[in-house]
Amino acid sequence: MKAPKLTARQLRGSLARIPFNQLLGVKLTRLHPDGVTVECRVRDDLKNGAGVAHGGVAAALADVAVGMALNRHFGGKRRATTVELKVSYFRPVTEGRIFARSHLLRIGSTLCVASVDLTDAKANSIGTAIVTYMLLDTARGIPDTGRI
Repeated sequence: MKAPKLTARQLRGSLARIPFNQLLGVKLTRLHPDGVTVECRVRDDLKNGAGVAHGGVAAALADVAVGMALNRHFGGKRRATTVELKVSYFRPVTEGRIFARSHLLRIGSTLCVASVDLTDAKANSIGTAIVTYMLLDTARGIPDTGRI
């Protein structure tokens, strides 16, 4: 039996429990049938030496957007971790907000692949990402020991 999808309230609660998300100021913006949108305000302490948002901010947002979408999809019942992340940056962001909109593309028995659209506050495309997650426990809820 499939677990019911998590609500926005439940997702916001899980987001707040991760200190790194709090450090970045990540907020859940919207739920979609195939993913979620998260955002982060560009602050001076998140900028690099060139005065633009550090690329790691957009990468982290992409990662969080996919992780939250998977958490929602599995009703909070499956543990998962990032195994691959590729980001292509199109333009820098100096102010406002960065948005990451995830699209779950494939949910397999052990690997899940998603794409992420990265935009600024004016809806300009600032990059794109492909993120692969590995499910850490089986469908029966048995923890993966890591043994092959």
